[in-house]
Amino acid sequence: MEFNVKKLASDAGVFFSRAMQFTEEKLGQAEKTELDAHFENLLARADCTKNWTEKILRQTEVLLQPNPSARVEEFLYEKLDRKVPSRVTNGELLAQYMTEAASDFGPGTPYGKTLIKVGETQRRLGAAEREFIRSASISFLTPLRNFLEGDWRTISKERRILQNRRLDLDACKARLKKAKAAEAKAAAVPDFQETRPRNYVLSASASALWSDEVEKAEHELRLTQSEFDRQAEVTRLLLEGISSTHVNHLRCLHEFVESQTNYYAQCYQFMLDLQKQLGRFSGTFVGNAESASPAGVTSPPAAAATLPAVPTIPVVPTIVGVPNTVAEAVLNPNEVKPPASGTRRARVLYDYEAADSTELALLADEMITVYSLPGMDPDWLIGERGNQKGKVPVTYLELLS
Repeated sequence: MEFNVKKLASDAGVFFSRAMQFTEEKLGQAEKTELDAHFENLLARADCTKNWTEKILRQTEVLLQPNPSARVEEFLYEKLDRKVPSRVTNGELLAQYMTEAASDFGPGTPYGKTLIKVGETQRRLGAAEREFIRSASISFLTPLRNFLEGDWRTISKERRILQNRRLDLDACKARLKKAKAAEAKAAAVPDFQETRPRNYVLSASASALWSDEVEKAEHELRLTQSEFDRQAEVTRLLLEGISSTHVNHLRCLHEFVESQTNYYAQCYQFMLDLQKQLGRFSGTFVGNAESASPAGVTSPPAAAATLPAVPTIPVVPTIVGVPNTVAEAVLNPNEVKPPASGTRRARVLYDYEAADSTELALLADEMITVYSLPGMDPDWLIGERGNQKGKVPVTYLELLS
């Protein structure tokens, strides 16, 4: 119990000494030991690293999970050291709704079929998003959190210790300065004409006391200087480790970019596949929609209205065993001759893989010649590239003047 009381009294004395030194420094009444320029640069670099790491971490969390309530929930599970429950992504939820809607509308109808196809793509997009979030959390967010909750806390702790050591050092310097000033005053030459010799004795005694006080202050100064230097070296080594932290974060950033690239590449491929599926069957959907329109109401063709057509050829009624000339021409575009006038140039927007021999495969950004034939579906055109010819979907083209 006696030891604890002494320790408590000692700690209280140290605390008041540091508080007094800190207050006098703020008021400009005490000198302060300045750190060298290199050390100050290390401190500023560390603070900058900590501040920007926090901002990047928070904004990345917003990017991966825009819902603030979900972020709070994940934070609480993480602090309670419990596994975060699996959460359905927005894409997966949309896929579920589309599939259920297709069941109600009829999976055999054009709208139902399209809902099923789009819903399946949304499900794949949701799964890709889930994998991207998982990968980004492991490869990028976790290292940033580990730095803030591990390395930075250690650096902050050592910096606080260094600050206390500096206050102790400056307090010792102040005490030594005061002791030397008092010793010099006490050691002043006494007046031997003094009629009371007792004053001379007291003066000599005070000088000896202040000499002891100076020696004690010098000893404390040497100890505090040694502790300050040792703590400064420890803190310097930790601050210099920020460079390796930057290297580690750079590697994690590369992994994050790679995960994000893979995610968007998957999304692009999924949507490209969906667009091909919808473009391939768009003629069927349009035909069904036109048959469902009220009598006497016709919708103008989307692309054929902007392209001059070949002069109308009379349609011969189809007889069993006798082929229809126009139908053969549409089904066999390689045998169709382009009109003398009315062709247009078009730029291909996306890659397109031909479904059969009547279609023309396309490459993005290439230029082809297109024109329309009478009786063709408005969502398709005849495309020519050199000696190659075939049907191409209008949605994959940018018609040029």
